[in-house]
Amino acid sequence: MSNWPVHGKITGPIVMIGFGSIGRGTLPLIERHFEYDRSRFVVIAPDDADRDLLDERGIRFIQEAVTQENYKTLLEPLLTTGGGQGFCVNLSVDTGSLDIMQFCSDLGALYIDTVNEPWLGFYFDHSKGAAERSNYALREATIGAKHARPAGTTTAVSCCGANPGMVSWFVKQGLLNIAADLGLQVAEPTTREEWGKLAQQVGVKGIHIAERDTQRAKHPKPRGVFVNTWSVEGFVSEGMQPAELGWGTHETWMPENGREHEAGCKAAIYLLQPGANTRVRSWCPTPGPQYGFLVTHNESISIADYFTVRDEKGQAVYRPTCHYAYHPANDAVLSLHEMFGNAGQVQEEQHILEEDEIVDGIDELGVLLYGHAKGAYWYGSQLSVEETRRIAPYQNATGMQVTSAVLAGMVWALENPKAGIVEADEMDFRRCLEVQLPYLGPVTGAYTDWTPLDGRPGFFPEDIDESDPWQFRNILVR
Repeated sequence: MSNWPVHGKITGPIVMIGFGSIGRGTLPLIERHFEYDRSRFVVIAPDDADRDLLDERGIRFIQEAVTQENYKTLLEPLLTTGGGQGFCVNLSVDTGSLDIMQFCSDLGALYIDTVNEPWLGFYFDHSKGAAERSNYALREATIGAKHARPAGTTTAVSCCGANPGMVSWFVKQGLLNIAADLGLQVAEPTTREEWGKLAQQVGVKGIHIAERDTQRAKHPKPRGVFVNTWSVEGFVSEGMQPAELGWGTHETWMPENGREHEAGCKAAIYLLQPGANTRVRSWCPTPGPQYGFLVTHNESISIADYFTVRDEKGQAVYRPTCHYAYHPANDAVLSLHEMFGNAGQVQEEQHILEEDEIVDGIDELGVLLYGHAKGAYWYGSQLSVEETRRIAPYQNATGMQVTSAVLAGMVWALENPKAGIVEADEMDFRRCLEVQLPYLGPVTGAYTDWTPLDGRPGFFPEDIDESDPWQFRNILVR
């Protein structure tokens, strides 16, 4: 495409926090799809490695880390200068998402991020217990702020990347596809309660955020280097958090190291082990059955919470199990093995693969809705690095799935500027996918009769539940 649609006008300043792989990839999408004042576009980042991309465009760059001590004095003049409504695009690690989004609301500025990020030190704070370092705890704080706000406050879109973000829109489309294939005559839901009842009616027991990254580098991973197709800092941080999953009402067994939360929505549990060292059985169309890592993500909790059906007493009578099942690029798998083999010490050297370093491969990212009458159904994006190169610069396939979701979230925020704090599950999935689809490559659905019991039991006895293939007991690799 050469005539890219302009989706809206940003009348005030744009302040992008962070200019790593996602910031670089988001830049050309903002340029293509919005009217804005370039003289009031500012990027803030502690690293100036790619500032030439900004200098050649005449975009102001501030080399500084956004911290808990300086964020107000740093951001206020940048987001208010020249009038209009500013837009803060937070694409950095170690930045307190909740504090910044609340401050943006005070200034009347729109806000979006891709993850509910805490301030530096949170993930590795030994004074905090596992529950306190969880995504559940971070989300509960944000939900509390959401409910405390009066109606009609400035929109802040929380956790709107590929996942969390885009996958929540895939879940809704996937549910509608399964319902149609089952011959159910249902109207498209318009409320959270109606979506939950549809999932219950369809018979979905659980949802995997099932991803397989097959992108291959030209050169093998060197020893002592953590190689990934997206932020190494982000991956290590979330990977070292406790494994977390939305906990379905159909589950009859919990791991010995599983723990429930004492307060909040109680839609999730956590395990007393890091997510990047927790494996689960899952399925994607290209590889078929695969092992994935149960890395904690906001969507594992938000999706399970969103689709919960409660009785008149407020008790949950239906909720799907939901969690990430992530097989990253092979170099990232090797990097994890190396890191955990070295007592969990992350490699000093870290490297994100640029698109010109990748030979081939796709990032197959979707949702596997399982346990219904048709078995399991995967719906998602199969974006190749070749397609990514053709569509937009400065990113690989993994990055494109994130940056295009940021674009969709920004469009939605501009069109709904007084929605308060929102998660991707609450947004218009059709509008968001309409904006994002040109950047996702093939978006397809596939049924499978695979279950976690396939190929089992083998030579050794296993503690499994053959009466229900879709118990987490059968999914977790022990």
